[in-house]
Amino acid sequence: MARQFNTAVTCDPKRHYMVDISNKMKVLERLINNGNYFTINRARQFGKSTSLKWIYNQLNGEYLVVSLSFETTDKSNWEDNKSFYDFFCKKMIAAFKSARIENTEYEHFWMSVNQVEKPDFQFFSEVITQFCEKVKKKIVLLIDEVDQSLDNELFVRFLSMLRNKYIDRDQFGDNSTFWSVVLAGVYDIKSMKVKIRPDEDHKYNSPWNVAANYKLDMTFNPQEISTMLTDYESENHIGFDINEISEEIYKYTSGYPVLVSGVCKEIDENLDKDWSKDGVLTAVNNIIKDNSAMLFKDITKNIENNSDLKKLLRAISLENFKISYYADIFPLELGRMFSLLKADKHSCAQIHNLIFQQRINNYFIAENQFGRIESNAGPSVYTDKQGDLNMPLIINRFADIMKRRKDIKESDDGQKTFLEREGRFMFICFLKPILNGTGFYYSEPENDDGSRMDLVITFNHKEYVIELKIWHGTEYEISGRDQLSEYLETRNLSEGYLITFSFLKGKSVQEKPEWIEHNGKRIYEAVI
Repeated sequence: MARQFNTAVTCDPKRHYMVDISNKMKVLERLINNGNYFTINRARQFGKSTSLKWIYNQLNGEYLVVSLSFETTDKSNWEDNKSFYDFFCKKMIAAFKSARIENTEYEHFWMSVNQVEKPDFQFFSEVITQFCEKVKKKIVLLIDEVDQSLDNELFVRFLSMLRNKYIDRDQFGDNSTFWSVVLAGVYDIKSMKVKIRPDEDHKYNSPWNVAANYKLDMTFNPQEISTMLTDYESENHIGFDINEISEEIYKYTSGYPVLVSGVCKEIDENLDKDWSKDGVLTAVNNIIKDNSAMLFKDITKNIENNSDLKKLLRAISLENFKISYYADIFPLELGRMFSLLKADKHSCAQIHNLIFQQRINNYFIAENQFGRIESNAGPSVYTDKQGDLNMPLIINRFADIMKRRKDIKESDDGQKTFLEREGRFMFICFLKPILNGTGFYYSEPENDDGSRMDLVITFNHKEYVIELKIWHGTEYEISGRDQLSEYLETRNLSEGYLITFSFLKGKSVQEKPEWIEHNGKRIYEAVI
């Protein structure tokens, strides 16, 4: 059977093209060799299960690795001590059955101890010690899908028991309990108290405070992406620039594992193996338009279930809001945990990747009343004979619509009723149906000097850079031209666009939009 790119199940190198993660897995191996307890908490489809499978396949032999999943739809498993104890025993029995170990004594052990009428956690603890003493190897316990258990008091007590046994093993010996315990899920264990306690009482008193810090970056950098594409090319002989395409995939995905595989899968299976920059962009747009994707459904769910996170994402994605990525506030904690946010080069929070940014923008555009100013026309109206965007026409039409809006009132200083972020959002609303899944827009990450272009549009092999500002006087306008022309130089572009919003009573700053020459660049300037 031919291998394929995988976006659905745990990756298997015999069936799927995979990024070489051996260097990353050395971190896991070191933690386990050191006897650490830790949690792999990452967003959906971020490689958690693949990491657990690697541990199971690579370390079984040196250790006895027991792999469990706490995923269950049966709430009766969590009703009392007996039901939870039975649930755990059955999971252990099933793990040894599926492992097909010739010696069935481990399976029989858990079957025998599961006959107790009223087991309490003290008995539970003693059973674990008996099992660990019976096994001649150090035991590594893996538990996947712990999220379903995090709001359950019995699971908290279970973790507290494991923590206490971990602390006591210096006194009673390494074989008195599991050598290493690895929990995997979206939520960090310290978030258990967030889910159990009322919303107004966000306390992080964790029953898992013995856990080692797990800081492994599980995203794929361009060099790691290229290992998968090299493997693919060796079998398919397409003849494409692996390094260039790896960089391009990273540009849109920031290495989010399932998005990397998703772009590759789309190109390989649905785009006639178009391993070019255009092919990557088409794949990205197709992924963005896929409303059935579970990853995007999770994003929407997390936004709608957390009002503070929703406000934060809107401010960052559409309003150029700046906040330290490492600030100790609850919405940021959620954004980091769901991998919706990452740190930029200045340690400020930004949307994790351009695909997420587009999806999140689309969500807020659809929700917001500003969506009413959409252009109501597809790309054909706004393109020339070569298929390039007629950006001056787009800006002129946008200016006309803005002049007719009745809900934007003039003010003495131009800032009391209208902010720069609102103009930016309105322009995105206008722009979205024009691009219509053919082009792509995004906010460029900050430059080294802290400056930032509002929008970069990719359409028909060309880039368009648009700066949007509020009128603060002629001197400020010139500084905007300086910034734009310098940025155009870094991207080897000769033309750019500057939109300035001015709502000053009885004052006309500019008669009509016009091309100007500034620092060797052509800038189409419109004051609205």
